[in-house]
Amino acid sequence: MKKITFLLLFVAFSTALFAQHDSTQVTNQYGIVVERHPLNPEDRSGILTFESADKSYKLWLDNRVYVDGAYFFDDNTYNPIGNGVTIRRARFAIKAILHENWYGEIDLDFAGSQVEMKDMIVGYRFSEDHGWKKNLSVRAGNFKESFSMESVTTSRYVSFIERSLVNEFAPSRHIGVQARKYDKYWLVYTGIHFADLGGYEEAEFSQAHNKSMGMDEGYSWTSRVVLRLPIDKKDMIFHLGGSYSYRTPKTSWESPTSWRHSTRTMSNINRKKYLDTDDILNVESRSLMGLELAGAWKNFMFQGEYMTSSVSGTDLTTDVNNGLKGISSSTAEGMYAQVGWLIFGGRYQYNSSEGEFTRVKRGRKWGDIELAFRYDYLNLNDFAAKIYGGGANAYTIGLNYHVNSNVKLMINYSYAEHDRYANGKDKLYIGKDSNGELTKDWSKVDPLQGTPGEQFGFIQCRIEIDF
Repeated sequence: MKKITFLLLFVAFSTALFAQHDSTQVTNQYGIVVERHPLNPEDRSGILTFESADKSYKLWLDNRVYVDGAYFFDDNTYNPIGNGVTIRRARFAIKAILHENWYGEIDLDFAGSQVEMKDMIVGYRFSEDHGWKKNLSVRAGNFKESFSMESVTTSRYVSFIERSLVNEFAPSRHIGVQARKYDKYWLVYTGIHFADLGGYEEAEFSQAHNKSMGMDEGYSWTSRVVLRLPIDKKDMIFHLGGSYSYRTPKTSWESPTSWRHSTRTMSNINRKKYLDTDDILNVESRSLMGLELAGAWKNFMFQGEYMTSSVSGTDLTTDVNNGLKGISSSTAEGMYAQVGWLIFGGRYQYNSSEGEFTRVKRGRKWGDIELAFRYDYLNLNDFAAKIYGGGANAYTIGLNYHVNSNVKLMINYSYAEHDRYANGKDKLYIGKDSNGELTKDWSKVDPLQGTPGEQFGFIQCRIEIDF
């Protein structure tokens, strides 16, 4: 027994000594001697992380699975709505810090039985602690344009199962180059972006338009500025932000000389797009503007945004046979406002280097319960330009159980009110005519036969795991 104990102690001591002083040369598959940096594994708030002792190398996983279900109260709707369960997200991501200053990321989504490219990033962070390079970083690749606080906040940390209606305006991921600089009370992003590479359909459009038309990819300049009030009180946050984006037609659009606003009503399971402008033809450019206001104090938070989306061109119309001549611009608008409360004394936390809320701090060992409410408004109508995309108001109450650093359970009840123009590009019923027959034509709806526009409530739930 003593021999075995001595042998185990000798092996343990030898292993530790070898790990600290091992100078054995190692070659790669090409026979070249490589640099070696031992990485120590560690669980950091539920995320598997590997880091070198000098912190110059770091590798971690950022995976997530969301299982969603939805039930719709459609007994009195003009169109039937299907209930269902789905894998909303199935993400696999690897992130790394290399040589202290370099950053790399690969992020893929397998939801919907398809592989979609998300973040593909090469980044560099300047290490100077003074001067204009302090807190300055640049990155290139495929990633989200910095527009809208809600849009750039990872889906892991939003308070509702789906983002707001007006998030339709916010540009998603595009290939490009972006710079970021921040200080204690401010943050600035600016970047130039090109085509959307994320989905198979967008890639097909880009290749087809390049081949058939010899078309340039198009570009967008997008910037975001955030100011934080110099409040020294602990657990208090006040955020004021603004975004702007100028965009030219891109090869990844379905029709490179048109733009179309369309969105689902806060559910990925109900595939109907009640709000849909159809293709707005003869578009030469598009501009986006957004304002942000948010704050938190201890276990209370608020957040709201207002956005507009404007298209410019010559003789804008959605109907070449019945459009108006001389319309050079059209604007859609929307907003949301939300509040949240961590019932058992948790804290809302804020990422000052990115201008967004991050993971909540739970108030109890067993977790915390969050109660949240959001109001949504979106208007895609422009009567002067004869664009009838529809409008909607929506109300959502959410209850979230933050179990631990890895698991969150969510349930939302939403009620949506669409106007008579929200007929999904003339594909959906939006009321009854004077004879009591269902109609998709907003001009024939008789309010005496029932409230115009689709209105319904629905419940959604989610089981989320991040690891």
